[in-house]
Amino acid sequence: MTKPKLLIVDDDETIRSQMRWVLSKEYEVQEAGDRLSAWKIITTDHPPVALLDLGLPPRPRDADEGLQLLKEINNFDPIIKVIIITGNTDRENALRAISFGAFDFFTKPPVVEEVRIVVERAFRMVELELENLALRNKVQTEGMEGILGNSPAMEKVFQTIRKIATVDVPVLILGESGTGKELTARAIHQLSNRRDRPFVVINCGAIPETLLESELFGYEKGAFTGANTRRKGRFEYAEGGTLFLDEIGELSITLQVKILRFLQEHIIERIGGRETIPLDVRVVAATNKDLKRGVDEGQFREDLYFRLSVVTVSLPSLHERGDDIFLLSQAFLRRYCGEFERDIKGFLNDAIISLSEYNWPGNVRELENRIKRAVVMAEGEMITSKDLDFVSSIPQEGLTMSLKEAKDRLEKELVQKALLSQGGIVVRAAKELGVSRQTLTDLIKKYGL
Repeated sequence: MTKPKLLIVDDDETIRSQMRWVLSKEYEVQEAGDRLSAWKIITTDHPPVALLDLGLPPRPRDADEGLQLLKEINNFDPIIKVIIITGNTDRENALRAISFGAFDFFTKPPVVEEVRIVVERAFRMVELELENLALRNKVQTEGMEGILGNSPAMEKVFQTIRKIATVDVPVLILGESGTGKELTARAIHQLSNRRDRPFVVINCGAIPETLLESELFGYEKGAFTGANTRRKGRFEYAEGGTLFLDEIGELSITLQVKILRFLQEHIIERIGGRETIPLDVRVVAATNKDLKRGVDEGQFREDLYFRLSVVTVSLPSLHERGDDIFLLSQAFLRRYCGEFERDIKGFLNDAIISLSEYNWPGNVRELENRIKRAVVMAEGEMITSKDLDFVSSIPQEGLTMSLKEAKDRLEKELVQKALLSQGGIVVRAAKELGVSRQTLTDLIKKYGL
């Protein structure tokens, strides 16, 4: 297995030898004694982590060369983590380096275990940032026709859509409210041979029954009071394309009969009309109701149910989609940061815990609304659980844990939150928590962070 590359930049051969002895077992150690040779290694070999002494030739007594190299590395690749090596009398420049973007620092003579911990944590941070970058790329590439997801449950949905899109039969989409039924219908249309023709949507539950018939089928002039002109219905507007009947479980029995006739004969009649109108329209319907139960209770026609459900697509609820929650969260965060011109970097640990533990009764729609609210309400660069309008991320079973267990859990979460909010820089995180650097290092080891 290839070892990860680690660069040591120090004009002191003794220090380089010491570091090489400590770290060469786990890492492929590269060495440089000045800024130019270090820069050559950075640009050609791209080591993810570098140990940097600020005092470099030709002026080893000041920090100018080291700070200049730090700035060049950050501009070249911000993911590279630079750990400063400094003397006890030069802490001021070390802190300056932290403000310029250094990951952490330790003093000479180095403590072996401290060096190992800091370097290991730097490599882990690089790994996390690369994973986050990959996740952002997935946000742009994963999914199908506007539907994001790479969970097994959604991959099954995508496979079904691919199979049925070009087969010109009715489709019934089943799923809880907020799972993306209209997006699924649009994906079926966009992948079909009808993609260049209209995609017409009507929500059968949002229009009063007295108006729904005319919306669907249109009417002739004089068909009823106020019908001053002939008007086409949604079926006619969808000619050659797809008509999406959302919430079809809300249709009255009378309208169910008319829909059934169209599916059987592909003709309609306008209200008040005497002529039949042939149409080439594909029907995709959706509902969050149990239509089989509706059939048993006499509220939905059995023949219509079988006509509509030639192919059925069942959408999973959000809590069944695993890590898709975070994929979607990143996508919504990017969307609304752009819309509201906010510069928010990501989610704090308490927000991540809340996102993963919540049951999501409102599914993707609820997640989108919570992320949108968080982008508006956030006061810092990271989304918190409070921004997401979660009262607490502690599950109910936590109320029965012992006092020590509760204390350890809270302590661990606070340490994680501080490290995340400070970009993994121990010095800053310790300051935020009001503890010494050594105390925080001990807590990191204690909780295996």
